[in-house]
Amino acid sequence: MRLLVHICCGPCAIYPMNCLLASDHDVSGFFFNPNIHPFQEFRRRLETVQLLAQLQNWPLVAEEKYGLTEYLRKVVFDEESRCRHCYDMRLERTAKETVASGCDAFTTTLLYSKYQKHELIRERAAFWAAQYNTSFYYQDFRTGWQQGIDESIRLNLYRQPYCGCIYSEQERYDRTARQSPSSKRKRKEKNS
Repeated sequence: MRLLVHICCGPCAIYPMNCLLASDHDVSGFFFNPNIHPFQEFRRRLETVQLLAQLQNWPLVAEEKYGLTEYLRKVVFDEESRCRHCYDMRLERTAKETVASGCDAFTTTLLYSKYQKHELIRERAAFWAAQYNTSFYYQDFRTGWQQGIDESIRLNLYRQPYCGCIYSEQERYDRTARQSPSSKRKRKEKNS
């Protein structure tokens, strides 16, 4: 099968790409991540993916245009649904690229992370595959979580400390931002 793999970052690509290549799929990578903030982080992740593709010898198409403005236009005033907007932007573009490149199906390295919303990714990917008359190839890559981490360390790849968006960057440092929306409402009501 000719498979296009949406890649969120280099470390998350290691295990899925190794699995897919070992399964004798004809695999290409696709880097499209308008959510990443700040610009230096975007560049660093892009360069890491390019390095990994070179080290492991697989083709990569990368959107090098910084897309933060488009991402923010989708998310602002609907921050509680930011992950869905983010997945939709990336998976729709991947579905389009799958068709344009003549691939049979697509998947995403987002399915590798224990921190992403796995079922929502799966749902949205299937939706966009149907919209563009292509196929979504599902595989749960979380089983290789530690293996991917170990290999990224061995390869001395840049390993980012957050999802990539401005909101997850805030959550790294701001304890109150990490709380669920319902607990924030309860605290606000209590203080009123």
